[in-house]
Amino acid sequence: MAGKLDGKVAIITGASSGIGEATAFALAAEGAKVAIAARRAERLDALAKRIEFSGGQALPIVTDITDEAQVNHLVQKTSGELGHVDILVNNAGIGVFGTIDTGNPADWRRAFDVNVLGALYAIHAVLPLFKAQKSGHIVNISSVDGRIAQAGAGVYSATKWGVNALSEALRQEVYKDNIRVTIIEPGLVDTPFIDLISDPITKQLSEEQRKTITPLQSEDIARAIIYAVTQPDHVNVNEILIRPTTEDN
Repeated sequence: MAGKLDGKVAIITGASSGIGEATAFALAAEGAKVAIAARRAERLDALAKRIEFSGGQALPIVTDITDEAQVNHLVQKTSGELGHVDILVNNAGIGVFGTIDTGNPADWRRAFDVNVLGALYAIHAVLPLFKAQKSGHIVNISSVDGRIAQAGAGVYSATKWGVNALSEALRQEVYKDNIRVTIIEPGLVDTPFIDLISDPITKQLSEEQRKTITPLQSEDIARAIIYAVTQPDHVNVNEILIRPTTEDN
């Protein structure tokens, strides 16, 4: 593979399926060496083989994003084996849906651990490398729910508002080191998130919504990420909000 990212090295978390998988393949198609991280070893190995069959280079690293030591190992192993790190795509995330009165606090903690703390662990691990080389690009996958709050998605929205807030604060902290920060905010994407909805009323509303909307595909989000990370060094695409054409909110 050869393209606009020849010589670059990217880390993608949550790479075993969905947006992460599509993004890893898209980055590799543009010439980047990719370190793919997730908990499911068999899915990572299958993706690595697919990338390598297409002419790319992939390094699968089993990682629990909620374990700070494992995240540090991910960054160190990537830098050691692939030479450096240029791009971090913080994609690992989970959905938690349902009204607050019917929610499970254990699910709330898990959502914040993955969606917010996991992203922070990865950012904290790559920043010394990025600052030393005076370059780097951090892409945080948020959601349209990071801009608006909806009944039945309060906790998920709270995690994504958190991602947006930390991303903007980070941008202000690191721009002088030539480090770029991008937030990607997808609307409805064709993923199994609806299966995670526990509240029956919320689930019914989501099912009705899907009947009238043609959802985005993971590859649509991957293309948005490629757009952001292939801009000239002096261009920082701070935020991309991407909805299905027929989605109203």
